[in-house]
Amino acid sequence: MKPLNLNDAVEFVEQNIGDFHKRRADSLRKLKLSQVLERKNPYLFRAKNITTAQDLVKLLLEAHLSSQEESVFGEFLETLAIFVCKKVFDGKKSSAEGIDLEFERDKILYIVSIKSGPNWGNSSQLKKMVDNFKKAQRILRTSNSKVNIQAVNGCCYGRENQSNKNDYQKLCGQEFWEFISGNERLYIDIIEPLGYRAKERNQEFSEEYGRILNLFTNEFFQGFCTNGNIDWEKLIEFNSGKKKK
Repeated sequence: MKPLNLNDAVEFVEQNIGDFHKRRADSLRKLKLSQVLERKNPYLFRAKNITTAQDLVKLLLEAHLSSQEESVFGEFLETLAIFVCKKVFDGKKSSAEGIDLEFERDKILYIVSIKSGPNWGNSSQLKKMVDNFKKAQRILRTSNSKVNIQAVNGCCYGRENQSNKNDYQKLCGQEFWEFISGNERLYIDIIEPLGYRAKERNQEFSEEYGRILNLFTNEFFQGFCTNGNIDWEKLIEFNSGKKKK
């Protein structure tokens, strides 16, 4: 184990956080109104008494961005966790299916599946993770049958009251970051550099968001409004009607 130089982690964040902002803006530029209209539940919007084109389009965009940002930022945190663990425990990105990180600590080989937060999957997704852990353990033991391998589901934020899940350990928030770094304050220390040039980048994003909102609102008004009102029948047909042959 090598003590973590916090400056290395700060520098990594500042050099790479820009990719998160770029990807969230790119996801807007590549988006088409038809895509979000097909994915979202129009009955829900009707039940919420949405009456203007802009309000409906704004809700569509925010729902899209929320899921996109969670995914993209989760990938960023995963790369940060691997970087930190490499500095401290010579950890590495795993080549095994469904495993993100491998490293040795206290004579134990850990295989880690990294997720953003604790409530990330349903029962089938959890089963898939456990299957991936077992498969990776079998493969790793072919070269050394006596190696002590432990599986870990690491979550970048949140808490887990019961860490022992029988087939694996679940470590969240402070426990996870301390586990891969040996630093009990790392989960706090990485907050400040995440805001590196955030005001400038968010201003650029806000301008792009406003542009897309205006374009989509106009497109929606032209396609799904009649006499200035949302034409719910036309919208439902687009979203759920049989495709014309």
